[in-house]
Amino acid sequence: MLSLRPNCECCNADLPPDATDARICSFECTFCADCADTRLQGRCPNCGGELLARPRRPAAALARHPASTERVFKPAGCAPSGA
Repeated sequence: MLSLRPNCECCNADLPPDATDARICSFECTFCADCADTRLQGRCPNCGGELLARPRRPAAALARHPASTERVFKPAGCAPSGA
């Protein structure tokens, strides 16, 4: 089950479980759409994997299986592409 991390690893923007602008890789590294598209060019800086829209968990399932509250913030790993 996805952990649904609460923030973007690059800019620390809040990404609630129902966020439509959350992007993840296959290792669940989490970024906002702006950082994923502009700074990272659609690639995870941690593993090189593709960043895709994070699925949203239905409210009933979210009540039983809440999103993670653990924030991961690594701005040094999110330099603009080509930097």
